[in-house]
Amino acid sequence: MKGFAMMGIGKTAWIEKERPECGPMDAICRPLALAPCTSDVHTVWAGAIGDRHELILGHEGVGEIVEVGAYVKDFKKGDKVLVPAITPDWSSVEAQDGFAQHSGGMLSGWKFSNIKDGVFGELFHVNDADGNLALLPDGMDLATGCMLSDMIPTGMLAAEMADIHYGDKVCVIGIGPVGLGAVSAVAIRGVSDLYAVGSRPDCARVAKQFGATEIVNYKNGDIVQQILELTKGKGVDRVIIAGGDVDTMDQAVRMLKAGGKISNVNYLGEGDYIKIPRVEWGVGMGHKQIIGGLMLGGRSRMERYAALCKANRINPGSMVTHTLKGFEKVEDSLLMMRDKAPDLIKPVVIL
Repeated sequence: MKGFAMMGIGKTAWIEKERPECGPMDAICRPLALAPCTSDVHTVWAGAIGDRHELILGHEGVGEIVEVGAYVKDFKKGDKVLVPAITPDWSSVEAQDGFAQHSGGMLSGWKFSNIKDGVFGELFHVNDADGNLALLPDGMDLATGCMLSDMIPTGMLAAEMADIHYGDKVCVIGIGPVGLGAVSAVAIRGVSDLYAVGSRPDCARVAKQFGATEIVNYKNGDIVQQILELTKGKGVDRVIIAGGDVDTMDQAVRMLKAGGKISNVNYLGEGDYIKIPRVEWGVGMGHKQIIGGLMLGGRSRMERYAALCKANRINPGSMVTHTLKGFEKVEDSLLMMRDKAPDLIKPVVIL
């Protein structure tokens, strides 16, 4: 089969590989729609998780099942399915301990385009199909389905880890696709003020549509100072980091109230250490908590996110700004994510 692969750091190519084999609990799917992710950009051009050779890229898509294993109970050939970016081994000890996304070791639930071929192939393999797939709801368009692979689940996790309470003031740093997913998730949890940090007009427009009450543009000055001015010097209750670099944690700590929480879902592709300012962290005693996590994946959550779409609680399709046609356009879509034109939020390839 044909696939679009990482050939080394900074190198990609179309390659031919053998068809994936289907285990007894697994499924083989053909893609119906695919979306590139900034994570793919970090993986290829920053070498963020190390060198990879002839590894098919991609972890966001909607598929049609072409084969299921003998032990698969709930899915069959021909089913159109939502496919989460993270596909844990649900019988693992890590899953039993509440961290399924790390089944088999840290980040090992992230299999596509990390430890096995991703979805940018003519066929792709899904482990533990009954636990990891969900049926594509009737009437859901394929582009929206792609947003449920990663952008929405990661945004939802960000809000969950932040432990948001009613009436909280929350800052979301970064309003690319993941940050917009976080804005959407935060808004439905009953916050009061929701500050979204970003500079691109289209992203700001969608952030406001999703529930942001104020756009903080880093081009207009230090974002910490802007947040402190907006909160009359008090800071925010929660900060979600969905973009930035190793210096962003410093800003998050500075704008956070004592007793607040920082939730990081940003893929830190470069740098060796993050920075935590000593004094603003309460010289180590400010009860400012920091947590970073990987989206959970799994069938139950995919079905819940789909239900939120059906109930019009969230509208992830609004993030899709560019639609391309044909499998060969996968390469173009990834380059679009790398180059980030001003009017781009998220491209989707319809096969």
